[in-house]
Amino acid sequence: MYSWEGIAEFVAVAETESFTAASRQLSISTAQVSRQISALEKRLSTKLFYRTTRKVSITEAGGIYYQHCRQLLDGLDEAERVLTQLQNTPKGRLRLTAPTSFGESKIAPVLNDFSLLYPDLEIECLFTNQKIDLVDSGFDLAIRLGKLDDSSMMAKRLASRRLFVCASPTYLSDHGEPHLLAELEQHNCLQGTLQYWRFQENGQEQNIKIRGSLSFNSGPALVDAALKGLGLVQLPDYYVQEHLDSHTLIPLLQNYQPDDEGIWALYPQNRYVSPKVRMLIDYMSTHLAI
Repeated sequence: MYSWEGIAEFVAVAETESFTAASRQLSISTAQVSRQISALEKRLSTKLFYRTTRKVSITEAGGIYYQHCRQLLDGLDEAERVLTQLQNTPKGRLRLTAPTSFGESKIAPVLNDFSLLYPDLEIECLFTNQKIDLVDSGFDLAIRLGKLDDSSMMAKRLASRRLFVCASPTYLSDHGEPHLLAELEQHNCLQGTLQYWRFQENGQEQNIKIRGSLSFNSGPALVDAALKGLGLVQLPDYYVQEHLDSHTLIPLLQNYQPDDEGIWALYPQNRYVSPKVRMLIDYMSTHLAI
């Protein structure tokens, strides 16, 4: 096994022709430089410098060794420069997955803006409501909504979402407004991918089973049904906020509103996160508009 120990000290002395100058260059003591050079000479069984009280000069063997060591240090500097450049300018392929409706409306614009900044990056995004195994499927990243399942994945919270129960003024005029959770049984509750709605009562989470005449696995479809007076709906703010602001949908049961939920970036638990993944996560956490 080859050792780098003493190489930097050797090159510094060879170039400055001084143990003292080399120590200043490396920000270490002169004694440490001397010890490293002596240990290197012992390991190589070769004298690298002639030393006198007034001068340090390199031997013939030391000169040959210096040429190779200088190339090694230059190569190391270049490797670090390339890595730094890679961290600042991500390249290569990046694969991620996101829920369909949220991905199409919120994630896609952010990815497109990120692509404009880093044109050498090849991004592949799969919109699906299925939870894909990132490692087995070769994905770098997943966007997940709401409460996370226990897993070995690392997670970073990108943003928050708030759930609203709401209905159109027409529906409320015809069917009345619910004020208690028990009153949901009397209403047509438009169903999404879950058969229950989430609430909070007296500081405790409550999952209330709902029933209705329509079921969609699409947020925009549920919004359209609610706007047309077909029933009550519970959806995140990014689907209904503009309609709440324009009063085309009316918020209901606000005393039972659950705590805000997370919008998460999940990625495999590695010791080091690749620069392109880290930069995309940081970008999304800053630019994801909810």
